[in-house]
Amino acid sequence: MVASILIENEENEVLSEEWFPKRIKELDEMAHRAKIGGIDLDSDHPGFTDPVYVARRRLFSEISFNYRHGQPIPEVSYTDIENKTWNIVYSELKKLYPKYACKEYLENLPLFENECGYADGKVPQLQVVNDFLTERTGFSLRPVAGFLPARDFLAMLAFRVFCCTQYIRHSSDPFYTPEPDVCHELLGHVPMLADQGYADFSQEIGLASLGASDEDIEALGKVYVFTIEFGLIRQHGEVRAVGAGLLSCVSEFKHAMEFVEHQQKFVIEEVLKTPFHVTSFQEQYFVEESFEKSKSELKKFAASIKRGFFLKYNAKNRSIIVLRTKEDFMKALDDAKEEVRDLSENMERLLGT
Repeated sequence: MVASILIENEENEVLSEEWFPKRIKELDEMAHRAKIGGIDLDSDHPGFTDPVYVARRRLFSEISFNYRHGQPIPEVSYTDIENKTWNIVYSELKKLYPKYACKEYLENLPLFENECGYADGKVPQLQVVNDFLTERTGFSLRPVAGFLPARDFLAMLAFRVFCCTQYIRHSSDPFYTPEPDVCHELLGHVPMLADQGYADFSQEIGLASLGASDEDIEALGKVYVFTIEFGLIRQHGEVRAVGAGLLSCVSEFKHAMEFVEHQQKFVIEEVLKTPFHVTSFQEQYFVEESFEKSKSELKKFAASIKRGFFLKYNAKNRSIIVLRTKEDFMKALDDAKEEVRDLSENMERLLGT
């Protein structure tokens, strides 16, 4: 049921269509617009009447609000109760992964156990996880207080930045959370972001969102939800889970995998017509054939988004290059030709071909 993105049609707290971040430092301006900051929990939240839990949430909110790009993510001293909650969730999900998780997840999870302490019985530190993830696919983590508006959240993905909460669900119900928490982020999203194809697909959604209309943002949000959050994939004749909302939630994990009548082939047009539920299980789960095929479909959809420019990601300085004029495109082509020429010359020099 939990997703890291908040799909809403609101006029307030949303960036205008004319402006979008082009430098990674500009993400600081967007990261503080979290919808749930832990200071004012909803009355039906499991931790609403727990003053200790509310105080902890306030601490986590302060960490995220004070964070700036380039700083190390502050280390958190998790309590015994918080570590126990992590261990309960992790131990139960571990029983389901061999049967239901996709091969990329099964390959990557042991790496995070060995390198980041996932199986050590305590909540892993975000900075440690961030360092390992960045080495794998160039994605980095950024602490956030809770839900971000869809436009802001997707824009982060364009820079290969994933917003990650540090707080954990209330211990009274370790298998339920009304919002994304550190279990959802680190167990659901991060092992998949360590796969290059999945990471690239995530970034493509983010790039498509920059400068898009509110209507297109809502559509891209749905694509994100039904792939990155609740997606399935067919591997070796079996349907497996890739979505973080499934990989981090015991009950919906079982529901999505065992009730096959709720599964259907991934087609973007069908995704856009399907309602998304925040507080209940989804009515439909979409089965992808491969990340590459889904990325191809996404690119076709992104090409239909009416924007007066083309965007190119510069991985060297983690910035967005905007191509509007013929001169812009010619310069980009010249740069690409130079790179191809360098590769060809070095291949010939080293391999003699």
